[in-house]
Amino acid sequence: MDQVLSQVKDFADRAHGKQTRRYSADPYIVHPMRVMEICRQHTNDLAILAAAILHDVLEDTDVRKDEMDNFLREIMEPGQAQRTLKFVVELTDIYVKKNYPEWNRRKRKSKEADRLSTVSPEAQTIKYADIIDNSGEIASHDPDFAQLYLDEATVLLHKMTKGNKKLHALALETVQAEKEMLK
Repeated sequence: MDQVLSQVKDFADRAHGKQTRRYSADPYIVHPMRVMEICRQHTNDLAILAAAILHDVLEDTDVRKDEMDNFLREIMEPGQAQRTLKFVVELTDIYVKKNYPEWNRRKRKSKEADRLSTVSPEAQTIKYADIIDNSGEIASHDPDFAQLYLDEATVLLHKMTKGNKKLHALALETVQAEKEMLK
């Protein structure tokens, strides 16, 4: 499993290229690896862990779905590759400004929350870990935006309830704690 995850990490790192985290000089791959490690505390499902590493690749890089599919099929059993890709696709935002320029952020995020409420429990579990990792970083580096982000995360977590229950509770707790610290 660790060898596969290492190959997935290398693929994601190459895909993200020179991208860095918004609030630090860290290479972007640091975030998806933290998301994967949060998930790993609650599951050993290879498809979930691999999708956690890849969760932003289709959304934030030039890598296309078929390219990711081909890569995953080279390193995983077909069923695992298919599940991994499914979770990544489910986590890839659809209601983005590029596709819906006439909609404001509130409308796009509302539609995305509705969509995410219908995705698999596994994808929701990864999203919980993503919210946990992003919440602290955003709150400590951008308090003005953090209030909006944390409010959106709260709405999202109330709509996404099918994933890992312990991780869901931790995500709600983390968001609430960051909100309290902003007061």
